[in-house]
Amino acid sequence: MRIFIGVDPRSPISYNVLQWSIVRNASKPVQIVPLVLPQLPIKRRGLTDFTFTRYLPPYLCNYRGTSIFLDADMVVEGDIHELASHMDGKHSVYVAKHQQRFEWPSMMVFNNEKCQRLTPEYIEDEDNAPQSFDWADSVGNIPPEWNFCVGHDDYAPGAKLIHFTQGIPHFAECRDCDYAGAWWSAYNGMTANCSWLELMGKSVHAEPVLKRLGVM
Repeated sequence: MRIFIGVDPRSPISYNVLQWSIVRNASKPVQIVPLVLPQLPIKRRGLTDFTFTRYLPPYLCNYRGTSIFLDADMVVEGDIHELASHMDGKHSVYVAKHQQRFEWPSMMVFNNEKCQRLTPEYIEDEDNAPQSFDWADSVGNIPPEWNFCVGHDDYAPGAKLIHFTQGIPHFAECRDCDYAGAWWSAYNGMTANCSWLELMGKSVHAEPVLKRLGVM
């Protein structure tokens, strides 16, 4: 499964925490692709660098298979592979329809072969508004636990994907928001490390370090 995450260079920590939360909860391998605007075949930018790059996954997959787009300000608590089970193959794209319309593009599961209108030229053209979903033959629904929007949804336990719409808890202004603990858990996991001795102590590379430190 290919998962594309929008990247805004002003907040790289968002991408790194999200990708780790996906990996640590996935039951099978995943391929995570950061959408970095200067590396992509469009230049159009909105509020963030990924306002429009979010519509590129079908093109980047050669319109084959399934792809997922996620905003960077999210954390995943469930198995991302579960999303595929909510696709019946009938629709071009699947979103959490319980959210307000402007939040639909924040989490999209693309049926790539049905998204061939999403070319770089279409996305780049400022006369087009991809957020209208006029490129989709139809839009399917993903259960609400796969896009819980902090600040919009009433708190309920069991969310599998949490979207920090008002800012990630790393900002002091959002430190005590709903599901902040889930984000900090992913953050702490992403930045964790064991001791040097545990990782390197039995390696052939350990001896020169120990000599430099005067241990040998």
